[in-house]
Amino acid sequence: MENRLVSIILPTYNRADFIGTALDAVFAQTYEKWECIIIDDGSTDNTTDVLGAYDDPRIRYIHQENQGVSGARNTGIGICQGEVIALLDSDDEWMPNKLSTQLEYMREHDYQICQTEEIWVRGGKRVNQPAKYAKPEGWFFEASLEMCLISPSCTMFTRNAWESIGPFDENMPSCEDYDMWLRACLEYPVGLVREKLTIKYGGRPDQLSICVPCADLHRIRALIKILQSRKLDAAQSALALAELKNKVEIYMQGCEKRGKSDEAQRVWNLFCMVSEGKEVPLNTLS
Repeated sequence: MENRLVSIILPTYNRADFIGTALDAVFAQTYEKWECIIIDDGSTDNTTDVLGAYDDPRIRYIHQENQGVSGARNTGIGICQGEVIALLDSDDEWMPNKLSTQLEYMREHDYQICQTEEIWVRGGKRVNQPAKYAKPEGWFFEASLEMCLISPSCTMFTRNAWESIGPFDENMPSCEDYDMWLRACLEYPVGLVREKLTIKYGGRPDQLSICVPCADLHRIRALIKILQSRKLDAAQSALALAELKNKVEIYMQGCEKRGKSDEAQRVWNLFCMVSEGKEVPLNTLS
């Protein structure tokens, strides 16, 4: 593991003010056998000028029309050469020993997927994570039904794992990580390096969790997908269906408050179809 090429997948969109910090963290890594695939997802700012200051053969730069973060990550993973893949968002950064420590942990414990603890920074200030976001280790599919418990910039996985759990769903403008890690947690135990080796920045209006509406609808899509995959056992199916009902009811409450009774009824009807074992076309939830 310690001699493997690590492919760092770094998607960006109009993050010229931040991507330099992310790249500096890549170059500061004590583990040097890496390639960094930068996927510029249709930026219209001066991202290209910022990247021009970095001259290293380990960097590969791809510019594409805007496809969203899932499309950008899929593009990068599709062309990378590494046996191990690490995700890094363009507004986050790593501690210098992040790659080396995580690789060693995966080798020692035989994990195919692993993440690190993280530091949260909101509005320029470090904040404490609420207890409900505490990262578990091992098999935790059931716990991941309620919320996403894996952070992309903290995560590293083998190519073998990717081939069984990927790709990211390009029809999901947000919550694509919730969808991906549901599949991952169903098939693999997930390791946890109990060191805060990732710095995760948040609280800005351009972030997907803030600027993309109707996140609950995208989580509903992810739950329907995993239920219709026919990979769950009876107990897992019951838990997933219960969580689907919970998220549908939350979404319906929001619809009713906004005077969208027809939309509330539509999503309830979809839930009823799933609970009756009927197939729901996913394009109704795009």
